[in-house]
Amino acid sequence: MMRLSILGIALSSNSYYCASLSLIPPISTSSSSSSLSCSKKFTPSASGKRNLVLRGQSVGFESELKPGDLMESVKEFPEFNRNLYPNIEPYSSGFLKVSDIHTIYWEESGNPNGHPVVFLHGGPGGGTAPSNRKFFDPDFFRIILFDQRGAGKSTPHACLVENTTWDLISDIEKLREHLEIPEWQVFGGSWGSTLALAYSQSHPDKVTGMVLRGIFLLRKKEIDWFYEGGAASIFPDAWEPFRDLIPENERESFVDAYGKRLNSDDQEVQYAAARAWTMWEMMTAHLFPNNDNIKRGEDDKFSLAFARIENHYFVNRGFFPSDGFLLDNIDKIRHIKTTIVQGRYDVCCPMMSAWDLHKAWPEADLKVIQDAGHSANEPGIAAELVAANEKLKHIKKGA
Repeated sequence: MMRLSILGIALSSNSYYCASLSLIPPISTSSSSSSLSCSKKFTPSASGKRNLVLRGQSVGFESELKPGDLMESVKEFPEFNRNLYPNIEPYSSGFLKVSDIHTIYWEESGNPNGHPVVFLHGGPGGGTAPSNRKFFDPDFFRIILFDQRGAGKSTPHACLVENTTWDLISDIEKLREHLEIPEWQVFGGSWGSTLALAYSQSHPDKVTGMVLRGIFLLRKKEIDWFYEGGAASIFPDAWEPFRDLIPENERESFVDAYGKRLNSDDQEVQYAAARAWTMWEMMTAHLFPNNDNIKRGEDDKFSLAFARIENHYFVNRGFFPSDGFLLDNIDKIRHIKTTIVQGRYDVCCPMMSAWDLHKAWPEADLKVIQDAGHSANEPGIAAELVAANEKLKHIKKGA
């Protein structure tokens, strides 16, 4: 038997549009979020000849293509850049007083007249880094980074007073208004994905698109998985130092036990707890150990903000009114063009959360990276994040 292949059009690393003309009948296959089925259909014409209609099917999208349409499809779905952009420096930066207590650091880089995008860092308490700018085309994007309350260069350092999700959402809006930005793209990973969803649900009219990574919905089962022994089954060597800091009679809740120490009047007790808490997360954030990341756990200043603020948010369940709050409010943002990037072997924020979000929001494009864990800096995840930004850039240019 003989098969003649006409065309294969790449849409992404794990999704392809294809069409084929075959002398053998098509084989029926089941489809999933990462699979593709192709089939052919012949329709009789008025002259009795058969016209070929090409049918391609991918994730949540089906269309019929005639041979004359194929070049248009190539133009519509270009191959997007997947490489990180070079290092750049901010062209503007400053501090914005957002309350009587808190002042946040912000910076801008890229194109001052470009399309604005705001980067929401993880943790909470993680702060931003110069490498965060590299996910965005500096010729197209006006790139805004800021350190959330108590994190990075924001002051006062590691402060928990007036530090809630709703305070951060208010800060994002104050920063947008301060920079005179009518609307912007939102980019966030890990806790940044949580904040991106919460912000977008609060201000859907201000968001032009979203790129989310390592989905964290801040539900009890997610916190229990990582901090109460679930992830320990995969990283027992990293877990035991985290566990052993807490006496056996306080191990009913590690989150509460650490909260007690992170808020101790003894600064050395705070630092010891902060190092153990931070080291546990840094040792589990990559599919393969990353020594530079792990060393961050040895930095007392970074660890104190990271651990105290994270623990504060987790003890208070993100300050959300219900466990499924973010999923329950997806209808508010269903219209926003969004890509979700998730490492298959993410231990910090397991794929169950991205999958739950995908089921509640099938209109969003889910990209599962098969050889990655949690960190945005893992090669497969970084490539897909850049491509997601390129896709939104392409859409914006065509608008």
